[in-house]
Amino acid sequence: MTKFVKDLMHNGLITCKPNATLGEVAVLLNKHRVHALVVADDDGQALGIISDFDLLAGEWLSSDSESLSTMRTLTAADLMSQPVDSVETGISLADAVKTLIDKDISRLLVTEKGKPVGVISLSDFVASVAGSQKAKRETVGDVMSDAILVCRGKTPLTVAARAMTSTGWRSVLVVDAKGITLGVISGKDLLQFVGRNIDPQKTVRDVMHPALTIDITASLREAADKMIQNHHHRLVVIDANDPDTFPLGIISSTDIVAEMARPDSVWQK
Repeated sequence: MTKFVKDLMHNGLITCKPNATLGEVAVLLNKHRVHALVVADDDGQALGIISDFDLLAGEWLSSDSESLSTMRTLTAADLMSQPVDSVETGISLADAVKTLIDKDISRLLVTEKGKPVGVISLSDFVASVAGSQKAKRETVGDVMSDAILVCRGKTPLTVAARAMTSTGWRSVLVVDAKGITLGVISGKDLLQFVGRNIDPQKTVRDVMHPALTIDITASLREAADKMIQNHHHRLVVIDANDPDTFPLGIISSTDIVAEMARPDSVWQK
């Protein structure tokens, strides 16, 4: 049976004003545990989207005092992405997934007769996988990304932030000299430093969070369940029989959405 955007979307919008400072945006992102806000005017008209990655792209982690002063004057309107990509509530999930893949974006504004009524994001699609019947051949090893962005625990925060910005990755795996996983640093870990002078001695090891791991033979549904329960967009893939060796890859919400878009996926039948 065909499912539609209205069946999966998040009703309502979490918004900020165009003149919101980056610090205020960071507080809202952290408070609501979301990756992005809709920038809206006084009439509720969506003007753009600002995400945690947009904050990183603004290079607000600069340790240079003059640059930091400039960054503090920026607003949501300065860094938001526009125009806002949107879909109607009656669009099929398969078409929405194709839009996400084709445009390489993480979320869509949902409208009903042109009026914004909610948002549908990668996290919503992950949730749908967790609640669906397990499809054949859907294991972590089938869809994971083999490439991993890695840094050592002694890497300065600013260096990690620049690496994330230049590569388009939303997180970095932190390892020791032997390649054993110490943790993960993500955009959310860096939000606390918005608008602050960053100690050049502060390293990723000071603010990283524990890595969530999953066995390479686990089902895709198990991976989705773990992401949802822990509010994570990615898991470190390991061999459960030898967990202390270098990780085998990363599985993210993006990987799961890409699998849903495959012609032979249960979502395309």
